[in-house]
Amino acid sequence: MTSTMVSVVLWVTSGVIALVFMEFWAEFLHRRVWHGPLWPIHRSHHEPRTGRFEFNDILSASHAPVAAGLILYGCLGAPSAFRDLAYGWGLGMTTFGLLYLTFHDGLMHGRLPVQGLRRFAYFRLLCDAHQIHHDRNGGPYGFFYVPPKLRAYLARCRDAAHQDRITLSAS
Repeated sequence: MTSTMVSVVLWVTSGVIALVFMEFWAEFLHRRVWHGPLWPIHRSHHEPRTGRFEFNDILSASHAPVAAGLILYGCLGAPSAFRDLAYGWGLGMTTFGLLYLTFHDGLMHGRLPVQGLRRFAYFRLLCDAHQIHHDRNGGPYGFFYVPPKLRAYLARCRDAAHQDRITLSAS
């Protein structure tokens, strides 16, 4: 394998690992830090927004400098496996950030014109799970992973709502 191929394998591998890791990291931060000591900042996300931005956006953007630094090091650092891993990790963090921006800020909270994504069942599931978080001001705290018990609960709710619609249309 050439050194370029090794680099690409390291970028892709570390990028995918970082992308998956970021879901667990975000869940931990959200549960333990944002709904803990940083609640005075995060609270703005659980209240009606007045204007385009909310104070909580600071928390969402806080990982961008780290990701940018890793990517820059991956571009400018001395050739090494560590440089390639840093580059891939930065790409994985950036990918997570873009997905979060699109689905959380855009789809869930209507801050981007991506509402057409609701036609996909998985994205409706994410919206429903996130709505439960806002309604209860508690779990789930992750974003792209919906625990099986919550999936089952949401399915029962959808079935009950569907049954109510059938009953209403029959009367």
